[in-house]
Amino acid sequence: MQLLRLVPTVFYFDTVKQFQEEFKIGHSDLVVTNRYLYEPLLEPLGVNANYIFQEEFGDGEPSDEMIDQIKEKTSKYYYNRIFALGGGTILDISKILALDMADGSTPLFDGEKEPVKKKQLIAVPTTCGTGSEVTNVAIAEIKSRHTKKGLAADACYADCAVLIPETLERLPYKVFLTSSIDAFIHAVESFLSPKASPATELFSGKAIEMILSGYHDMAESGREARKNNLKSYILASNYAGIAFGNAGCAAVHALSYSIGGAFHVPHGEANYQFFMDVMELYELKKPEGKIRKLRQTIADMFGWEEDSAFLRLRELLSNFMETRPLKDYGMTEVQIEEFTESTVQNQQRLLKNNYVELTKEEIREIFKRRYDER
Repeated sequence: MQLLRLVPTVFYFDTVKQFQEEFKIGHSDLVVTNRYLYEPLLEPLGVNANYIFQEEFGDGEPSDEMIDQIKEKTSKYYYNRIFALGGGTILDISKILALDMADGSTPLFDGEKEPVKKKQLIAVPTTCGTGSEVTNVAIAEIKSRHTKKGLAADACYADCAVLIPETLERLPYKVFLTSSIDAFIHAVESFLSPKASPATELFSGKAIEMILSGYHDMAESGREARKNNLKSYILASNYAGIAFGNAGCAAVHALSYSIGGAFHVPHGEANYQFFMDVMELYELKKPEGKIRKLRQTIADMFGWEEDSAFLRLRELLSNFMETRPLKDYGMTEVQIEEFTESTVQNQQRLLKNNYVELTKEEIREIFKRRYDER
């Protein structure tokens, strides 16, 4: 049994200046980032490189069209290394840019072309959520189909993952919330996955503890308390990424891609809309399995009774994020069936990691309930 695989070499620096002193980004490098990150973090250091600013190619999360347009622009540059400095969008785009894209990105996502790595990739996350810096997965919306697809291949691994808490200092509160809740759900889904091992449980369990402890501090002291725990959040996101990179995510992510792709809901927020529904269904179907260990783990952190752990968890999380009827995002009743079909047809990569198997009817029932309920 393989306990753990960790491909990127992971680095930690307190500041971007320390990172630049080590990696020496220069004129033969490509930096994929956002201007709002470049100006405070790289411009003052005089980092002379080829730059791609993602926002010039569209807003929101990555799409096949956005990736293809960026690739066309990069053909003007000579570079050996790609530095991805940003959130999940930047990291996922850069994973695909590092591959042979002679035929564009869509054949890669559709599995029609074998992913072959062409460039060295250094991933520097500036949010505390995706864990993408240590996974072999890239996600993008396929624009023509209004759905998201994932590419999971060894060629998508970064060569180096670099953690720098300073990059989180300017993270807007809402982005912090949607990214950190995403990391929490990564940790929970990988903890419950049938592919989990004792080693992945160490990482997922520690990530759960660090994120919930930070949330508890914010619930008591206010949102600014998060700034005292930036190192913990960026490490927790990384640990969760290591865990789900080995054990996988499951139904929560599978269901969330429907509203994420159709209505451009931020990924962590989309996940949260389904999180407790999936957990409650898991608990109903197999209460004495691994989910009991999860309940006990969460209960022990705060001295809660095990039987009320999920109820107390819901109360804690509700301080920061709300569930909304899916119709508030623009979903129509007809799409209950459409999203059910799409999830079952397109997300088997994730659904195979479910704690217990969910039937098509059960998936439909979750969409139906979430369509009209908070």
